[in-house]
Amino acid sequence: MVLNIGPQHPATHGVLRLRITVDGEQIVAAEPIIGYMHRGAEKLFEVRDYRQIIVLANRHDWLSAFNNEVGVALAAEHLLGMEVPERATWTRTLLSELSRVLNHLMFLGSYPLELGAITPMFYSFREREELQAVMEEFSGGRMHYMCTRVGGLLHDLPDGWLDRVDAAVEKVRSRMPELESMLIGNEIVTARTRGVGMLPLEQVLAYGVSGPIARASGLDLDLRRDEPYLAYGELFTDGGPGQVVTREAGDCLSRLEVLAEQVHVSLDLARACTERLREIGPGPYDTKLPKVLKVPEGEHYFHGENPLGLNGYYLVSRGDKAPHRLKLRSASFNNVQVLREMLPGTVVADMVAILGSMFFVVGDIDK
Repeated sequence: MVLNIGPQHPATHGVLRLRITVDGEQIVAAEPIIGYMHRGAEKLFEVRDYRQIIVLANRHDWLSAFNNEVGVALAAEHLLGMEVPERATWTRTLLSELSRVLNHLMFLGSYPLELGAITPMFYSFREREELQAVMEEFSGGRMHYMCTRVGGLLHDLPDGWLDRVDAAVEKVRSRMPELESMLIGNEIVTARTRGVGMLPLEQVLAYGVSGPIARASGLDLDLRRDEPYLAYGELFTDGGPGQVVTREAGDCLSRLEVLAEQVHVSLDLARACTERLREIGPGPYDTKLPKVLKVPEGEHYFHGENPLGLNGYYLVSRGDKAPHRLKLRSASFNNVQVLREMLPGTVVADMVAILGSMFFVVGDIDK
């Protein structure tokens, strides 16, 4: 029997369709069918200037908006040969890590919801609100921050903002054990996830899977450490707060554990950033640019470690105010394609547990 899961289904995180072939309760074939949310972002980039592109680029993965917009700015700044002020670099790093925690908390709450547990969602959203408050204070937005500019940031830090960031980080850190106690070690969650949805390292490499999902299968890769950008080169030194979280099992439980542990690492990185920003003190936060910004002719590929995995920007400029081409390499696209290998051989009841553990955003697949 051929069954369609979606395109509207509680476990698909959006408009994703899975066409599965089942023999009784066992899945014998699975095909992810994507494109329901495609809005042609890459073509729109070609008729927008660089300020307008940032508005569009932070929307494909709406849970990682700040990380998305920084990537565009870094690609353009490379072709411009621009040196961004140190204060802006460290603030970008801080906001990127706060955004990473917001992303992971969403999945730590929604994944058990898909398995039938309602309570963790309330706890994860309580923690999200602490961090959303400081993100909103800085940017004015709750989802699409739009505070990045080519050359720096929209404005300087509000008075006392770093203290409020520290307070929010410590509040989230102190309450994380409550949330984790419902997930890690919970015998029902363990029974539904341990040994389920196995993803071997060979398939991770073959499909270009990245991020927490790949690291849960033993891939020790994190661009923050391996190809540092922003201020990560300093944060991921020996003895620094940065560390790469990995597991070996490659099952649903390992993916959940990696996500939970990465929250603590990002909170440590955020604290390190606030301390460094205090040391730097007042200073420039942006670079003066002409009213019409034209990026010199050339091409550059930048990729960064987004919350969901490797996010790449291939920018080709012809010297105009809009890119000739800006190609996105989004993490969720590759991460979802491997489902065709993971689902055959499992049962329908485990499909939702596997699907939820892949931590994808449908807009990030379709762009």
